[in-house]
Amino acid sequence: MNNISHGQKLFLTRLRRHRLIVRFARVLILVLFLVLWEICADTGIIDSFIFSSPSRIALCFWEMVSDRSIFLHIGVTLYETIVSFLLVTLFSILIAVLLWYSRKLSEILEPYLVVLNSLPKSALAPLLIVWLGATPTTIIVAGMSVAIFGSIMNLYTSFTTVDREKIKLIYTLHGTRRHALFKVVLPSSVPAVISNMKVNIGLCLVGVVIGEFLAARNGLGYLIIYSSQVFKMDWLIMSIVLLCIMAMALYAVIGAVEKLYEKRF
Repeated sequence: MNNISHGQKLFLTRLRRHRLIVRFARVLILVLFLVLWEICADTGIIDSFIFSSPSRIALCFWEMVSDRSIFLHIGVTLYETIVSFLLVTLFSILIAVLLWYSRKLSEILEPYLVVLNSLPKSALAPLLIVWLGATPTTIIVAGMSVAIFGSIMNLYTSFTTVDREKIKLIYTLHGTRRHALFKVVLPSSVPAVISNMKVNIGLCLVGVVIGEFLAARNGLGYLIIYSSQVFKMDWLIMSIVLLCIMAMALYAVIGAVEKLYEKRF
């Protein structure tokens, strides 16, 4: 640290100040929004029955914590999201590798992947219920359907754009396509895989919630659709807030994995 010049110290000070201002501004915006929301609900500017209020949502959450019902709903949604996310990651990597390995197969399947990726996934949910029944398996498959086709296409594109000179070097040294895959393609695509995972975790959560709307008796998606039917808006908004927190937490976990990989490699 003693070897740092005055200009570098000034730059680091400005950088720390910038990060502090950004964090403070984020917290301030959230606090102001919650305070304004509470004031508007208390003074009647907005209908507290329809829009609820932070205090009512907090009270609702505490009541469900007391009877432990909220943990069941959070646990079910979290379990289904993680399982669908892991399956999407596994199958998308395997299928992308298969497509990279066989150019003919990739040319055959590419239009079908494009069509399936463009298809509104909510349209598949009722069909999945008919095929698989109203079970957790249906919800996990619904979560997978939202992310898997786009994930396959993104990973396959990443595999095909790997440095060709490195692959040529493998072949020059009498290596096989399998050697090129494990020595060049997969190691070079790890950042793309992690980046793809950061997108997929949110998409899987969306798919799971869509599945829970139609085929669940537990979970935050079920709680949202049930509370909207019986006009318990405190439950509904609380469930949405919990989904936001869950999405942020899952994204942060993938971000931590990415930082750990960058430090080691």
